[in-house]
Amino acid sequence: MCGSDLHYYQEGKVGNFTVKAPMILGHEVIGKIVHSDSDLLREGQPVAINPSKPCGHCKYCLQHEENHCTEMRFFGSAMYFPHVDGGFTRFKAVDTAQCIPWPEQADEKAMAFAEPLAVAIHAAHEAGDLQGKRVFISGVGPIGCLIVSAVKTLGAAEVVCADISARSLSLARQMGADTLVNPQHDSLDGWKAEKGYFDISFEVSGHPSSISTCLEVTRAKGVMVQVGMGGAVPNFPMMMVISKEISLKGSFRFTTEFNTAVSWLANRVINPLPLLSAEYPFTDLEAALIFAGDKTQAAKVQLIF
Repeated sequence: MCGSDLHYYQEGKVGNFTVKAPMILGHEVIGKIVHSDSDLLREGQPVAINPSKPCGHCKYCLQHEENHCTEMRFFGSAMYFPHVDGGFTRFKAVDTAQCIPWPEQADEKAMAFAEPLAVAIHAAHEAGDLQGKRVFISGVGPIGCLIVSAVKTLGAAEVVCADISARSLSLARQMGADTLVNPQHDSLDGWKAEKGYFDISFEVSGHPSSISTCLEVTRAKGVMVQVGMGGAVPNFPMMMVISKEISLKGSFRFTTEFNTAVSWLANRVINPLPLLSAEYPFTDLEAALIFAGDKTQAAKVQLIF
């Protein structure tokens, strides 16, 4: 389950994507092939299912920027109408290209993290070269924690994580963070001095105060990647971006990173299982959504079909 599934369930929308008709949720999906017309897949084969189905012919697809496809059909998304049903179902018809096989000996609980890990790897790629860099991550829910592992894997020298949840910070430590801070209790002044300390920051909460913090601790000429999907920020600190010449980048979904994520998980490059809080049978979907919404207990929740 993803945070967007919870937003759709609790509020009927994610950002500007408002549900206008009944829609099946779910886009973090693995499964087994029941039938395929392709020689590339066989019955019973385990696959990770890429929830993205780009059109292949718009200007973005032709530039290999499929995450910006103007006709994207993405599992469980109300971005366009008619909406696209998601993967919280026992059977799902998908294109062969969306099915990425993985070795049967791989851990299926870990493989179910392919989609959120792809989001994290894409965010890391948006930051540029991470080798030897000092990195700050604000907001270490599941995506933030996966970004920790991604940037470490890609060569970051130091990773500092900030969150107001002790539980989230503990998970970030397990995923590879070097230093943990709670902005409500710990001073960040040392990292803000001399126009900032970190080469790269990732904002993963969407909260206005977190956005300001990231800009403050990012050094002049550094990079800030906005991953958290918050609302409008009426007092955005634009002068800080200008005066420090910070490169501000957005990060949205993924492209080829889905295949990278499947490879990393299958080869145990990273272990996402510290983030798995609970498993529920699909018949208990509502109970699973309620539990997943309790951030004092839940990080990632998986449905078993």
